[in-house]
Amino acid sequence: MKLPIYMDNHATTPVDPRVLETMLPYFRDEFGNAASKSHPFGWHAEEAVEAARAQVAKLIGASAKEMVWTSGATESNNLAIKGAAQFLKGKGRHLVTAATEHKAVLDSMHALERDGWQVTVVGVGQDGRVDPAAVKAALRPDTVLVSVMHANNETGVVNPVEEIGAITRAAGVVFHCDAVQSAGKIPFDVEQANVDLASLSAHKMYGPKGVGALYVRRKPRVRLVTQMDGGGHERGFRSGTLNVPGIVGFGAACELALAERDTEAARVLALRQRLQRGLEAGLDLLTINGSLAHRLPGNLNVSFAYVEGEAMMMAIKDVAVSSGSACTSASLEPSYVLRAMGVGDDLAHSSIRFGLGRFTTEEEVDYVVRLVIAKVMKLRDMSPLYEMAREGIDLSRVEWVNPH
Repeated sequence: MKLPIYMDNHATTPVDPRVLETMLPYFRDEFGNAASKSHPFGWHAEEAVEAARAQVAKLIGASAKEMVWTSGATESNNLAIKGAAQFLKGKGRHLVTAATEHKAVLDSMHALERDGWQVTVVGVGQDGRVDPAAVKAALRPDTVLVSVMHANNETGVVNPVEEIGAITRAAGVVFHCDAVQSAGKIPFDVEQANVDLASLSAHKMYGPKGVGALYVRRKPRVRLVTQMDGGGHERGFRSGTLNVPGIVGFGAACELALAERDTEAARVLALRQRLQRGLEAGLDLLTINGSLAHRLPGNLNVSFAYVEGEAMMMAIKDVAVSSGSACTSASLEPSYVLRAMGVGDDLAHSSIRFGLGRFTTEEEVDYVVRLVIAKVMKLRDMSPLYEMAREGIDLSRVEWVNPH
């Protein structure tokens, strides 16, 4: 076992060696531009791009003609939300999304708000899930787009997108789904979910960084206003020279994900349960954030009461994880995702996201359990609040005296 241990697979995943093998020729011998139509170098590149398009489409139950290459999830989300809203502005200027969406979705919505659109942000339950009834209640006659993610990047909580898709389809509203965290890990089918637009990213499923895709439904046809002008690549949806090696790697990653998804999900889930059981056996006052029943197999988002998340990160620096509280230079803001679920600031600040993946081992999980238990106990020993809580004192009722 080598240190540091990587347990941040929601942030990015290592490129699978099998994926890398398929990419290498397209850096060296097959280096053509897929838009060069007059010689074999371009033809070979285009053939590889189209083969990968079919591989990515197959993973989500789409047809190859419905996939548009992008630089990644952020661009896919921007193209989907701004592109659809701008095309449909004659029908209405109302959009619906959820409070726990990725920043690329929320900030795209805010950008449209500044241009005159109205946005309704639906809350989530304590389990972190979006209630389809809340989406339905938010719809108005002028609603043109709903954007709800499949699985959350912080909590791993999986939303009932099939039910939401049934509602949007009945209402004649375009449904965009950020499927970046779920695709390749759990089943996601654009037909079953009635999804009209879906964002994907290669580097979340053991492919390379800097390449993604947007699924754009053909029947009933979804139209978008282009966000990147140029040579009219990708049927006019997205101009720019294609990243051929990246696209080839994305295709290979999708093919592997489809072939191995169910066995891998079972293995990773067993590791997550091993991690959870180990932590719960050694520590009290643990909170698992988000639904355990509806969750990505490799995600465990845990709050350790009376331990500050950033101090915890420093204490377990041999383990790559992420903290629920994003540390910025001026302020320590707790995670907006956990806050939307009703988690208090103190617990939100003490949360750690463990992201287990394809290359995580039992040995690593056991090491992390031992390390986390030891460090939490040490940090709590320094906390008078932990002692008071153990003695049964209700800290919410304590009146603190300012000595000055």
